[in-house]
Amino acid sequence: MVTEVQWSELQRDPKHVARLADEGDVRVWRRDGVPLLLTREDRAMASSEGSVTAARALRNVLMHLPHDLAARALLDEFPWVDVMPAHAQAEFVKDFARAFQASAELGEWSVLTQTIVEWRSTAIVYADPALAAALSEPIEGDFGPVPNPMGEDPDAGEEG
Repeated sequence: MVTEVQWSELQRDPKHVARLADEGDVRVWRRDGVPLLLTREDRAMASSEGSVTAARALRNVLMHLPHDLAARALLDEFPWVDVMPAHAQAEFVKDFARAFQASAELGEWSVLTQTIVEWRSTAIVYADPALAAALSEPIEGDFGPVPNPMGEDPDAGEEG
């Protein structure tokens, strides 16, 4: 259960808001920003430990299932998995399980989010047979020097 208070109430009576936080999470609404979520550290740590345990269990389940069965289990949440070939579905299952566990252990769910974004993009490519074929062809020819991603000229300052 989340109790909601205004920022002014937190400023006016912090002990009351602390008592509310002892009972459950408190969402603190602010006029000039995103609401804050106030929670006790022991609850946050227990939640984090539970997430890690769940992530490890899910990883183990997914890794012990045949890849096609694991991919089918994820189809309800990620229907685009169905457009990928079996080998890509198997790789998605492995990457998803690893990213899920890493996110839980780090407490940083952007790792899982990025993995899903990347695999959804892969599914988009597989959904377009012409694009998939074009991107699967060998690259021929020389496309010239690759620019330095740091914007530095490697030859600058050197005498010829």
